[in-house]
Amino acid sequence: MPLMPPMMSSARVRAALTSSVGAALCAAALVVTAAAPAHADGGGSADWSVAPSAGAGKRPAKDGRPAFYAEGAPGAVLQDTLSVTNPGPKPRTVSLRGADARNTGSGAFSVTPAKGSPKGTGAWITFAKRQVKVPPRTRAEVPFTLTVPASALPGDHPGAIVASAGGRTVGVRVHLRVGGPSLSALTVERVKVDTDAERITYDLVNRGNTVLTPKLAVHAEGVLGTLLDRPARTLPVELLPGRRVSLTEPWRDAPALDAVDVELTATAAGGARDTATASARIVPWGAVAGGGALLLAVAAGAIHLVRRRGRRSEERQPEPVADEQERGDERELARTGTGTGTRTRTGEEL
Repeated sequence: MPLMPPMMSSARVRAALTSSVGAALCAAALVVTAAAPAHADGGGSADWSVAPSAGAGKRPAKDGRPAFYAEGAPGAVLQDTLSVTNPGPKPRTVSLRGADARNTGSGAFSVTPAKGSPKGTGAWITFAKRQVKVPPRTRAEVPFTLTVPASALPGDHPGAIVASAGGRTVGVRVHLRVGGPSLSALTVERVKVDTDAERITYDLVNRGNTVLTPKLAVHAEGVLGTLLDRPARTLPVELLPGRRVSLTEPWRDAPALDAVDVELTATAAGGARDTATASARIVPWGAVAGGGALLLAVAAGAIHLVRRRGRRSEERQPEPVADEQERGDERELARTGTGTGTRTRTGEEL
């Protein structure tokens, strides 16, 4: 029973599972593939593969679905099949597990590591066998069920099936949508202009319950006009519901001296849209500091020169001669009898 709609009601699914799923989950059915060239059994990419079943061995899995697509109401039990193909000359034992989806730091799709226990979609997946031994040149069809909890919220719940063998790990995505109202919403936050690093940094936050592939438009105005005008383009981001990613927008031709206003506009399917702005005053402080130091040095040198010239002028001034001249005048007055501060005689001594 494929996961793609139209889906059976949860009651009919449970009834069908009662009679058939128990037997299907007992073991993985082995389907012999068409003859294929032998491959070295060294753990290379051609040694084994996993993919959604394309019809119980009627055609190669590589021609089928690229991922699992499921939709159901809270409480639904869904069933599908994973194909594990071993084209090599030796048996291969493959381990299977369910994993929750997450975003990497750059916004790419990733899954929870093996050491982390899934708490979402990965925990809702149950396999017929968690380890499957696949004979040489054989494809194993592994049934599994996906049980949607009754408390699951509406919207997208992405996950994955992860397979490991021979030191290699691969995964198949599981796109699950739980029935109910859906909301596409995102915000642009913490915009900052960093001209030293020639970039604009910002955060994108998925505020809705659907997976978003956002587009971003960038506009910047300076004192003399438009500095940057980039039309909306699709980002290499698959933003999961409730997740935040920190991203950068390069700006290698940013001005060295200006007052700029930057505007970022993010859009996504479903009507999601938000705009955020930031302002920056771009000043080459290193050059300003260097110019200020030069001016201070020039001013200090000028003051020193003025003071030095003043001291040299004082050293060249002649000695005062007023006292010597006054003594010569007194001697001259004494000879004529009209000196000041000297007694004279007119005939007898007083």
